[in-house]
Amino acid sequence: MAEVLEKKQGQRRKGIEEVVAYAISHRIRVKILIVLNEGTYSPTEVAEIIDEPLNSVSNHMRELADGGSIEIVDTKMRRNFSQHFYRATQIPEYSREDVEDMTMFESQVTAGLIIQSLVAEVMASLWAGKMNGDPRVCLTWDRLNLDDQGREELLHEQEESRMRQLKIEERSLIRAAESGEETVCCVTSILGFERARKAPTPARSPFRE
Repeated sequence: MAEVLEKKQGQRRKGIEEVVAYAISHRIRVKILIVLNEGTYSPTEVAEIIDEPLNSVSNHMRELADGGSIEIVDTKMRRNFSQHFYRATQIPEYSREDVEDMTMFESQVTAGLIIQSLVAEVMASLWAGKMNGDPRVCLTWDRLNLDDQGREELLHEQEESRMRQLKIEERSLIRAAESGEETVCCVTSILGFERARKAPTPARSPFRE
């Protein structure tokens, strides 16, 4: 995957940072990305789903594919032309050991594509008004000043939180199958990374008396 992206970015002379910035900078491209986060579709199908002109959708998808944000997974002949089917560029789930073995380029591409998918989902929900009027929506962020042990403890906490979330989904699906209740698709995210600029160190812990 990274090798293909490296070739594509070389052709366009864009780094992954520019690719991601481009992908999420237009509302139609954001709509395309969240559809292709779900599965594989042709430009015609995407245009129908997001209710946008086919010509515009096709152009945006061509640019997204050229940059490596989405990928062609199938091609079928339709009368006298080839119809491509796309999906968002796939990122497998990596172990900590896998990440440690990555090159700097592979690591940056992986981070960029994850951020691309997440931000597209966030912006689409914001535009759709899914973040207001529901007290169960959780939006929070913070800056933590951590030593090396603190960073390890934070990672462990985030890994445990991810496993608890998966268990919650498992129990929800079992209950819904039994009751017939329709489920709601909720986006969750766990982020932990070093800030580009060092935040001022607080004079004291907010939890210390």
